[in-house]
Amino acid sequence: MDKAMYTIIGGDGKEYGPVTPEQIRAWIAAGRANLGTRVKRPGSDEWQKIADIPELNRPAAVGALSSAAPSPGARAPITLDIGSCYGRSWALLKSSFWPTVGVSFLVTLVVSVIVWTHAMGMLLLGALLNGVLAGGLYNYFLRRIRGQPATVADAFAGFSKAFGPLLVAGILVFTLKSIGFFCLILPGIYLAISYTFVYIIVIDKEMGAWEAMETSRRVITRQWWTVLGLVLLGALFIVLGIAALGVGIFVAIPLVTGAIAYAYEDLCCTRSGMAVLPSKRVD
Repeated sequence: MDKAMYTIIGGDGKEYGPVTPEQIRAWIAAGRANLGTRVKRPGSDEWQKIADIPELNRPAAVGALSSAAPSPGARAPITLDIGSCYGRSWALLKSSFWPTVGVSFLVTLVVSVIVWTHAMGMLLLGALLNGVLAGGLYNYFLRRIRGQPATVADAFAGFSKAFGPLLVAGILVFTLKSIGFFCLILPGIYLAISYTFVYIIVIDKEMGAWEAMETSRRVITRQWWTVLGLVLLGALFIVLGIAALGVGIFVAIPLVTGAIAYAYEDLCCTRSGMAVLPSKRVD
């Protein structure tokens, strides 16, 4: 994995990062950056063009950009890389370890209260608030991934930014997955994985609940087995975190959340996702 990190100037003139060379090359291949985009290493005052930095303009990335150029309407498929998602998530976590762990702890604490209410038979409360809390936590991670300021308030932005849609999405996802598991189990598993991006889409793209659910399902169905692997690996990390005297859970949760957020960025905010979701161009 590349060790160097870069700050990049977006099309809006703002700075984003630090991001890995791998992410920059993915943006080039997706048409969201080009060889003239300016970047610099952290701690340096020198801005350079991507074309002047060999590790950022490797033939694979430039070739992908060139092959896509003759057909602007074509969407080059993106293959989700599970290892890359978790690798970038770990780098993100290390870059601001205690704030990220602290924010994740607060959200987890609230979720734990909801789990306790489940045990008390108050299932509706979990269905009502799960989507709102998840959307807020993903909002926090997306801001960090995109090099934007992120605070505790951003982690609970689901209550202020998209409360209604997240509330409805949480109820619908809970209901449909429950019906799927009750019927034949397999439909429930399919929906549980297919709806992985629902809350991220709602809060990031400001979509309605049902539209976000269908969008998530369409995007993930193309690489359902890979997303299943991503989620199962995340579940393994959670179990290992619990096994580590319970303390490891506070590292596992932000690691898994970040990996899913990176998967969303790769599949929904790059060329493969442009046919489904509006893309935020960086060039």
